[in-house]
Order: sequence, then structure tokens, then C-alpha cells
Amino acid sequence: MPTNNYYRSLIKSILLIVVVVPFMPMILVSGILLYQFHISYKEKVHAHLGEVVQKGKQSIDIFLKEKLGDIRFLAEVFSFEELREESFLQDTLKSLQLQHGPVFVDLGVVNEEGLQVAYAGPIKLGNARYSDADWYQEAMNADYIISDVSLGLRDLPHFIIAVRKGRMGKQWILRATIDYEALNRLVEDIRIGKAGSAFILNRDGQYQTRPLHNTNSRKGTFLDSFGIKNMTEHEISIVQRTDDSGHKNICVATFLKDGDWLLIYQQRASDAFSGLRKTQTIALVIISIVGALIVAKAFGLSKKMVRRIALADKEKEKMNEQMFQTGKLASVGELAAGIAHEINNPIAIMVEEAGWIDDLLEEEEFREGKNLNEFRRALKQIRTQGKRCKEITHKLLSFARKTDSRVQEVQLNELIEDIIDISTKSAKYGGVAINTNIQKDLPAIEASQTELQQVLLNLINNALDAMEKKGGTMSISAQLEEDNIVIEVSDNGPGIPKDNLARIFDPFFTTKPVGKGTGLGLSICYGIIKKLGGEISVRSVIDIGTTFRVIIPLSKDRENNVEGLPKIPDSHQEAGNLY
Repeated sequence: MPTNNYYRSLIKSILLIVVVVPFMPMILVSGILLYQFHISYKEKVHAHLGEVVQKGKQSIDIFLKEKLGDIRFLAEVFSFEELREESFLQDTLKSLQLQHGPVFVDLGVVNEEGLQVAYAGPIKLGNARYSDADWYQEAMNADYIISDVSLGLRDLPHFIIAVRKGRMGKQWILRATIDYEALNRLVEDIRIGKAGSAFILNRDGQYQTRPLHNTNSRKGTFLDSFGIKNMTEHEISIVQRTDDSGHKNICVATFLKDGDWLLIYQQRASDAFSGLRKTQTIALVIISIVGALIVAKAFGLSKKMVRRIALADKEKEKMNEQMFQTGKLASVGELAAGIAHEINNPIAIMVEEAGWIDDLLEEEEFREGKNLNEFRRALKQIRTQGKRCKEITHKLLSFARKTDSRVQEVQLNELIEDIIDISTKSAKYGGVAINTNIQKDLPAIEASQTELQQVLLNLINNALDAMEKKGGTMSISAQLEEDNIVIEVSDNGPGIPKDNLARIFDPFFTTKPVGKGTGLGLSICYGIIKKLGGEISVRSVIDIGTTFRVIIPLSKDRENNVEGLPKIPDSHQEAGNLY
């Protein structure tokens, strides 16, 4: 029989197959879906960031163009003489501030020598000289400029919008200082998530606005990352870079101010892809839960299958043992038949010799003997016991050797009484009292006498086995009910569990220890009664007792074989006769 190691190995093999088969396609499909989702989500994030930066670019460009347009309008509408009047310039500044808020910090008129000849603003910068300022030199070579952010004479960050005009062959400039914070607020509004921020760099890599978060980057690294020399003015470039702290960041850049400034939006990759990471986590949790359920179910299924295999192996082993026991009992039956035959012959001779001695005692020489009566009593006892031995061996032969299943007329009263006589000694030895209720003059039935003997002897022996430990009472009744003979064999033993009742007539099903029962007795009985067209049933209550009820019809219209009934070989029937 297979060992426990065999079944454990079988469980592992089944578990491996049951788990790997569903897991491989699930992992493959899940991996492909997650990869495709990752690509799609990344493209979506990049597109969204590009759109945000594009809108920020448009807002900042509109802001700068509006302010430049206001200054160009003033330079076109008013003359140099009008604007150099400080009172007029003050009124103009106030008008701009009323219209746009404190975006315009001050206004100034600068002549071609770089001397500020008129000023309106909060700081006294009259007669300030800007001839060495970068913005001034740049403005003298262009119609208008928007300078980089610098500290200037006021030592505060600001940038200047300047418009150059001509007068009588000489150049003059109308300049305006734009509030740095207004530009900074526009840039700070470009923000997504918790770690996203935007800032502006010039082409030298200098910050033009204040970064919301520390970028931890050396000068020029952003310009190197984006390859600014290869970028077009309207292009939006997206790169992923690692800062000096080792954090991965997504950087989106585009040009401002005709390519002089670079608007950069930077966000931690972990923040930008937090939704992707959350989705992946949920997917992995679901896959893990499903995987755990599959493993648990596979483990349970594997154990269940192996338990069934083990049970089948045990039943097979048990059946082999029962078949061996059946063969052995069949051999014992044949041996018993031979022994009974051999014993019967000397018993017959012994009885005949006793009769001859009895005849001799009639002679005159023995007639006057003082022990004559004692001799006659002993001879009578010898004949009586010899006759009894002959009857016993005759019955043993009828049950152990007669397997003739030919139908004949059977007298049930005689058959039942013979069976009870055979079982009386066993019942007495087991402390079982036998009560009978046999109707007299039961009609004869057409059946095999040997098979009916086998049925009754099986039922009686089963009842005796059930009461062998504590003894009890067995009741045997046989009555004529309408056109049926009803025979009942009852005992007040421990009863049969409900789970076993449904299988009690199955071949090789037995609750007796190995070597004591083959599980064929009741199966053979069931087949015999069904062949007679009758019914056999059982009622049992735990700790109260069991009753087997056999119904045999008197009608001769019976099927010789019933489809689906157990077909037991004659050798098994012979073995069944010994129970």
C-alpha cells in the first residue's frame, strides 16, 4: 500500500499543476495589461503636463505682451516733451496702476546718453545713469526689450520693459519696472500635485523667478538636460532626470520671450505617477488575493483528491483482503463438507453396531446378566447420539456443499425450524434468547431451498454477532400477509448507524473486523430475494435494535434476473452459507 510520503508527494504534484496552470496565463495577461497601462498612463501624464506648461507659457507671454503693449502705446501716443514732465509721468503711472494694479512699479524717460531725465515711482531715481546697464545697451539696439531679472540700483529683484523712440535724430527710451512678484505668482500658479513647481531660467541658466522647491541642481544642468540649443521656440520638451539628491524628476520645458527665457516645470516622478503606483498596488493586492485563493483552493482540492485516492487504495486493499478471506472461507466450506462426509460414515457404522449388540443381548446367555438394563440404556444412548450426529452432519452438508439453486417446492416451516435448531447452540453460548412467532402451515413456495437457507442463516448470524458482547433477545417471525410471506428477524443490539444503512446491501461493505466478515452476506441475500421478486429492507435505531424484513411473493411470475442487482459467483454464495 502507498506510504504517507507517496501521498505527500502526490499532493505537491497536484498542487503544482493546479497552481501553475491558472497562474501562468494570469501572470502573463496581468503583466501585459500592467505594462500597457503603464505606457498609456505615462503618455497621459506627459500630455497633461505639457498642456499645463503650454497654458502657463500662454499666460506668461500674454502678461509680458500686455505690459509691453502698454509701454509701447505710451511711447507712441505721448511725445518726449510730455513724458519728461514728471507730473505728467506721475499721472500716467497712477493710471497704469489703477488699471493693472501694482504691476508697474515705476516709469522713467532715459535720453541717448543713458541719463534718466524724468522718473515717476516710489524711489528717488532721478538723474540715474543707465549707460552701463545691460538692458540699456540692449534697448539702444532694438525697438523694445524685456530685460532679465536683476537687482539693479534698487537692490530688489525686478525686470524692465523698455521702448526706444527717435526725436530730432536722437534716441530716447521709455522704460517701466515690472513687479517681480507679479511674474513670480504667475509661475507659481503652474503647479500639479504636492511636489510640482515651475520656474524660469535665462539662457545662462540664471533663475528669473524664485523656485518653489529647492531644485538641488548646479548651474546650467537644466539647459544641458533639455539640449536647449536644439529646441525650437514653440517646442515643449519633456525629460526625466535625477537631481543631486538622487530623486527622479519629470521636467517639462518651453521657451518664453522669443527664446530668451526657458519656462521649466519640475515634478517628482513618484508624485506624478502616484495614481499609477496606487493602481499597480491595488492590482497587485487583487492578484495576490486571487492567487492566495487559488492556492488555498488548489491545496484543499489536492488534499481532497489525494484523500479520495487514499480511500480508494484502502478500499482496494480491504477488498483484496476480503476476497482472500472469501476464498479461504470457500476452501473451509469444502473442507467442512469433506469432513462431515467422512464423519457420517463411521457414525452410521457405529449406530448399526449398536443395533447389532442390542440384538445380541436378546440371547439367553446375556438375558440373565445383572447389567442388562444398563447395557440397554447405553445402547439406546449410543443410537440417540449417533442419530443426532447424523442429523448435524446432514445439515452441515446441506449448507456447506449443496449449492444447487434449482427451483423446487420449499416448506418454509421445516426450513425455518432447521435454521433455528442450527443456531440455538450459538445463541445460548452468546447469551442470546430466541423468541419465535412462526405461523403454522405456511404455504410452500417455489424457490431454491439452499438459497433461502442462506438468506435466513445470514440474517440470524448477523443478529447474533450484533449481540455477542452483551447478549440480548432475538425475535424471528414468519406470517402470511395477503399473497406474501413476511419474515422478520429482530435483535435488541446496538443498532446500525444511519450513514451505514444506505450501503448495507453493497457488495464487500462490512463493519466487522478484517477476517471476520467479507461484506458479501447481505449483498447475496439482497440478490436472492430480488431474484424471487421479493423485497428485503432494514430498520434500525441506535441503542434500540435492528429489524430485517423479508417479503417473498407467492406468485410464480418472477424475473430470473433483475437488472442492476449484484451478480455473485457460486463460490461466494458457498462462502455466504457459512455465516
